[in-house]
Amino acid sequence: MKILLPYVAIMSLVTFCVYGIDKRKAKKGKWRIPESTLLLLAAAGGSLGALAGMSYFHHKTKHKKFTIGVPLIILAQVVLIIYYFARLR
Repeated sequence: MKILLPYVAIMSLVTFCVYGIDKRKAKKGKWRIPESTLLLLAAAGGSLGALAGMSYFHHKTKHKKFTIGVPLIILAQVVLIIYYFARLR
């Protein structure tokens, strides 16, 4: 638990920033960050940052892959954490 919270906080911050960078690049018509990378960052622990970035930057909000995928990733992560802590008892 000592490592989990800082890890999730850092990954969420990084993911939030990457979503913002991708949105800025989209507006300027520049090279984009692949969708697979954005989803991988969410799955790697940055799902709360991904959800916050989608909301704050209004980014990827019309893509079902993100509007359904990111909340499902969050749900899966919560279930895994609950399962892990239940097994510790």
